[in-house]
Amino acid sequence: MFVFPAAPGSRAAWQQWKVRSVVPFLILTFAATLEAAPKLRLTSASVGPVSVNQGASPAAQTVEAYNAGDGNLSLAVNTSVVWLTAAVGGSRPCSLREGNCLPVNITFNTTALATGTYTGFVNVADPNALDAPQTISVTVQVGGAVPSEARLYVAPNGSTDEVRFSTNSMLTPQATTQSGGPWLSLALEGTGSFRFNFPYRIMARHLEGMAEGTYAGALAISGSSTAAENKTVNVTLQVTSEPIARPTSQRLTFRVATGAAPQRQVLVINNVGLGTLAVSGASATTASGGSWLAAESGANNTVNVTADISGVSAGNYTGSITVNSNAANASLTIPVTLAVVQPGPPFAAFGGVLNSANFDNGFAPGSVAAIFGEQFSNQPAGSGTAVPLVRELNGVRVLVNDEPAPLYFTSYNQVNFQIPFSAAVGDAVVRVERDGQAGNPLGIEILERAPRIIQVGDSGVIVRPNGSLAMRGGSPARPGEALTIYAVGLGVTSPAATTGAGSPAQEPLARVTPAPLVVMGNAFTGATYITPLYAGLTPGLVGLYQVNFIVPADTPEAEVRLWLEGDDYSSNTVLLPVVR
Repeated sequence: MFVFPAAPGSRAAWQQWKVRSVVPFLILTFAATLEAAPKLRLTSASVGPVSVNQGASPAAQTVEAYNAGDGNLSLAVNTSVVWLTAAVGGSRPCSLREGNCLPVNITFNTTALATGTYTGFVNVADPNALDAPQTISVTVQVGGAVPSEARLYVAPNGSTDEVRFSTNSMLTPQATTQSGGPWLSLALEGTGSFRFNFPYRIMARHLEGMAEGTYAGALAISGSSTAAENKTVNVTLQVTSEPIARPTSQRLTFRVATGAAPQRQVLVINNVGLGTLAVSGASATTASGGSWLAAESGANNTVNVTADISGVSAGNYTGSITVNSNAANASLTIPVTLAVVQPGPPFAAFGGVLNSANFDNGFAPGSVAAIFGEQFSNQPAGSGTAVPLVRELNGVRVLVNDEPAPLYFTSYNQVNFQIPFSAAVGDAVVRVERDGQAGNPLGIEILERAPRIIQVGDSGVIVRPNGSLAMRGGSPARPGEALTIYAVGLGVTSPAATTGAGSPAQEPLARVTPAPLVVMGNAFTGATYITPLYAGLTPGLVGLYQVNFIVPADTPEAEVRLWLEGDDYSSNTVLLPVVR
């Protein structure tokens, strides 16, 4: 019997893991009872970035809270850093929606902060509300957001590189270059008159005729209400036919409670240049808190970054990792921040329950889901290894309307579970319990059927007869072939499946009735509706569905859109490459 293997603890890493682990295995084997209660909603989960001159404090900001449920909210707020304060005001008409809101007023005292970027959190709680507590991240940029310099790398093939920043003013730039032509610009993303944040990109583009080498330019910035941002940015562009290393994240953040097991994140170093990139090593340094940070290079140009807080007191710490490679920008330095917090009950992030196929909020009875947050488990990550799946793993349980759910995987900040087939259609409550200590409740909606094709990028996990994947970068499908789509969330079956158990491996198989149609099409050919050969649970597996169909003989050679559709539901859309 096969059970989904352990996955890493971030959504970006999960997508990479699906390609490396789930797909090969698929090919080879594979809360409190819902009552009338308030539901906390915030008009925004973030404030900023707010730019401010060093030695000053920015103007106060307000986020509005409102009740999307029954009863009344009774809010309490606190902050994570000394330069932030917050208070809840009296009920008043909402600014951006109908009804009344409670203003969460946020004030700053940043006069003593050195130049740099700082992020704090406002915790908004109500012990009687669903989807509470929630956090508001607040970011200030002391000394402004405009960098003093930028070093960019491009291949001699018309490619581009950029540095991004966000400020609170419309800027007036003047770009100059010493040679190579007008390769430098400052671009504003998006449009609109009523804006607080203005996201900009310092862009460099390889122009026709630019030889390999180093070019110099400058951006004279004016017009900002933050005086420190009115400056000249010196820009260096290197045009190179060597590999160019670009990490999947420009900054890593860990938030760990004292007593927790070491936490790991996987950083992928991509090549956006020419040639073949080879990562040769990685190292870590810390500026405070001792030697809590470690890094080592792994396979396929990955870097494993570990935060071990053994002996580290509660507080905020910084460090960095250095990645060495054969790239033109051979040594990458990536800042790392660590927040060590006091231990508490399991905390599930608002909106943190997502299906495991494409990470949206589509759920049905039997769906495979993941819940994200922190302090779910203080033990090393663990996986359910036997069928039927256990409903408690490493002291962790997930309750769906008070019913313990089968568990695939547990870790500090992520738990994968199956929504019981017995879960009623409608509103439901999900919570994590650790060693008998209950976490906060999250509300979700369960539909009768909410199919989600397992998705990697724009492609779905669709298997050809030879076992290869019909996806971008894989092996295109061909007209007349029988393909297998793998999905979750198709709901109850006939005969009924047992929650947490492997589905029947012989007839009668657990079929979806009536079966969904497979829909294929593009803007030129329109949609083709295909009756599948089989639609139901994958024999022997837990919570995984498959839909088998034949690609129509007249399908054109193209990248077609594909989805599943029933009388009153449809799935996500994926791209299927077809060649004739």
